Amino acid sequence: MFCTAMLFATSPVLAQFGSDEPPGVLVSEATVESFPLAVEALGNATANEAVSIRPVITATLTSIHFEEGQSVEAGTVLARLENVEPLAEVAGAKAAFVETETQYKRLAELYKTQAVSQSQLQQLEAQLEANRAAVAAAEARLAHTVVEAPFAGRLGLRRVSVGSLVGPDTVITTLDDTSVIKLDFDVPEVFLARLEPGLEVTARSAAYPDQSFRGVVASVDSRVDPVSRSVSVRATVDNEDGHLRAGMFLTVTLLKQDIQALVVPEQAIVPEQSKQYVWLVGEGDIAELREVRTGRRRPGQVEILDGLAVGDRVITEGTQKARAGEPVTVLGHAP
Repeated sequence: MFCTAMLFATSPVLAQFGSDEPPGVLVSEATVESFPLAVEALGNATANEAVSIRPVITATLTSIHFEEGQSVEAGTVLARLENVEPLAEVAGAKAAFVETETQYKRLAELYKTQAVSQSQLQQLEAQLEANRAAVAAAEARLAHTVVEAPFAGRLGLRRVSVGSLVGPDTVITTLDDTSVIKLDFDVPEVFLARLEPGLEVTARSAAYPDQSFRGVVASVDSRVDPVSRSVSVRATVDNEDGHLRAGMFLTVTLLKQDIQALVVPEQAIVPEQSKQYVWLVGEGDIAELREVRTGRRRPGQVEILDGLAVGDRVITEGTQKARAGEPVTVLGHAP
């Protein structure tokens, strides 16, 4: 009985019950500390340009002029289709054009002597232009029998064989320009103000654990995802050595800076709806509830962007007992 009474009397916190003593609290000072800024995200690699090579027309594949995995230049012939009918169409169209052109020249000479009317000459001139267009159309159809690389890059696997009937739905092979890799990743919207084209990024792949790939931010999306509260960012990474492939999964690091920031213990933050507050112990140990604007977080600490100054004392334990404008008893500093 005596021991229990002694413990009750000597405990500074318990002694406040039943008395008019101000509530006891533990405080911590707002301090400036090194708070390195580094944003890490997971990104997907895509080729700078990528296309599935398909024929424009339906015809029989007569020859293939590439090897799987081959690097090609723009305009390189990749395959040829059966062209007997298109060649015949070109020949017929050209013959009709030559005949009409000869008639037009003869009629133009007669028109000078007024042997034919102007309307007859204009009618033949229209026919000449129609035949000229027919030649161009036939030559275009003939050109479609030759499949070419639209840009420089590396070819993928061959999907067809000579003799196959191919059409617009048939993939002959794939072509990827991976000299530059596009790297797409999402960044929390809190970093939006720091994102801009030209910002350096570093990427790493599990396939090359001892190598890092450097690039720059090329563009930032114009919209923030309302669900994830993040914004999509696209960076470009030089890939002349060809190590990176489209579809690879990479870890991206950007905004890596050593920044000094004003921080307080995480337990000092008192959230209320969408706002953040702290209990501040001012002169005369008077409690004050103050709204603050928070930034980044790390285990045990929160960055304060606005609302506090260096040295301000904030309550870390006992916030539930504090009342605005009333005194508190500072029992010590939080560890």
